[in-house]
Amino acid sequence: MFTPSVTHPIGDFVRKLVPDAMGYVTPYLPQSVLEYIPAANSVVAFLINAVICIIAVCIVAIGNAPILIYMERKVCAHVQCRLGPMRLGWHGTIQTIADVLKMLFKEVYAPKGADKFIFYLAPMVVLIAPFLVLTLIPFDKNMVIANVPVGIPFIIAVNGFGILGILLGGWSSNNKYSLLGSLRSGAQMISYEISFAMILLFVVMVSGETNLLSITQGQEGTILDWWIFKIPVLGFIAFVLFFISSTAELNRAPFDIAEAEQELTGGYHTEYNGTAFAMFYLAEYINLVTTSSLATTCFLGGFYPPLIGVEAVDSVLMMVPGFVWFFAKVYFMIWCYMMVRWTFVRPRVDQLMDFEWKFLLPVNLVLLGLGGAYIVLFG
Repeated sequence: MFTPSVTHPIGDFVRKLVPDAMGYVTPYLPQSVLEYIPAANSVVAFLINAVICIIAVCIVAIGNAPILIYMERKVCAHVQCRLGPMRLGWHGTIQTIADVLKMLFKEVYAPKGADKFIFYLAPMVVLIAPFLVLTLIPFDKNMVIANVPVGIPFIIAVNGFGILGILLGGWSSNNKYSLLGSLRSGAQMISYEISFAMILLFVVMVSGETNLLSITQGQEGTILDWWIFKIPVLGFIAFVLFFISSTAELNRAPFDIAEAEQELTGGYHTEYNGTAFAMFYLAEYINLVTTSSLATTCFLGGFYPPLIGVEAVDSVLMMVPGFVWFFAKVYFMIWCYMMVRWTFVRPRVDQLMDFEWKFLLPVNLVLLGLGGAYIVLFG
């Protein structure tokens, strides 16, 4: 009962510890209760492991957010030839903590006429998708929480929660600017969701797997075995298209039409403040982690080291734990997203939609066709 598909030392320890601990209690229990002990042991071990998994996901998601906020400010500052926060702590390291505390202790209120239930529900809905996606990501060979056979279709399905939360937040605010911001954001995210899903389907097609751990294991070997290089040219094009469509999915510049401060005074979260606004802000950075993790898993070899085929070098690279390589690649992707944000200018909303429907979508359809042809011809 509750047998894990991917074993882990901590999980195995808990599954052994619970029956051992119950062994001290069983001599004092009546015979009628003893027959339920094996099943109870399995349930208790499962619940303890579930709590450990929840804590691990929260550490990865919420623990990375302050680091990324600080990193964003410093990347932005250096791109613009300035220093960024410097006063609080060494090079401004405590500035992020101060900002978090400020938002947590600010008064939270809903504007007059707002639908308060939906108004406060929206930020929580936005957080559902990134947390669910993180449970599917294989951080190492034995560090995956939910080894779901249909991982990619599941990710495509749950991504809709982010769109729903933004639409609910804008609609419930009783503010026409928030409503317009949410509608523009919903149109953008739904449009680019199509390209995002098609690129993930391209990965499924070439790898023959929908399970994220299996997709990662198909990239074992040297750098040339990563999906970005394994299929000549097409893999790199797919990676670039993934990067573009995921940037739009993240609502980050140059695709941050959802906010467009100069036009809509902040977009869908104009009326949010304090903790409620912090949850929208947190969701953006957790989404950044999950999308970068997905790019790492699907294109950059996941937790495998960047082997080059030279035994002396590869033996040293393999000494580094897999999860270290995974997070190194994730942070490289995050840095790329940040560099794009602070380099390119924002297009008009009509240019943004034209780019998806008139360029990105046709290119993705051609890419799927070429990928199918490659599989037929070269296996």
